[in-house]
Amino acid sequence: MAPIKITTPPIKIMLPPIKISTPLFEDAIKTLRAGDPVLLSGHIYTGRDAAHMRMVELLDRGAALPFDVRGQAIYYAGPCPAPPGRAIGSAGPTTSLRMDAYAPRLIAEGLRVMIGKGTRSDDVVEAMRKHTGLYLAAVGGAGALISLCVERAEPVAFEDLGPEAIYKLTVRDMPLVVAIDCEGRDIYRRNQ
Repeated sequence: MAPIKITTPPIKIMLPPIKISTPLFEDAIKTLRAGDPVLLSGHIYTGRDAAHMRMVELLDRGAALPFDVRGQAIYYAGPCPAPPGRAIGSAGPTTSLRMDAYAPRLIAEGLRVMIGKGTRSDDVVEAMRKHTGLYLAAVGGAGALISLCVERAEPVAFEDLGPEAIYKLTVRDMPLVVAIDCEGRDIYRRNQ
């Protein structure tokens, strides 16, 4: 019987997180690289596919969006109701591919940061390159932990969508990782 060869991945030293705040514009975004750990503070907006579809429909009609997306961050999440004494309930990320049909249009309008989990389409990555965008990954399954970073939550638009409405969150030190940077480097596709 041949001996079993065990290989281990190379050990990477975790860098200290980079503190960033919204709104984020080109200068700050260009300093971040895929794989960088970040702590995000400031205002972010939640929105999933139903809200994204409505925002693109507003743009198609020439109407204003419910908030100014320029330099802003959208977190792909549908937060749970807040328990007593908390700003929000569990707020884990949803699969980002569900927003890929709408994201390039919002990026072209000035959206600069998207937060979610999983890979993105080539169209989204190209829009990020063209308009200096950033995709940050949140850890799936950590919705209760992420909710501890939320200091305030207020509905902004599409309240009839319930948890899929757009909420403005005030976050402090939300732990994230740069998944795709503005040059298209992608932690999900490093081995391809």
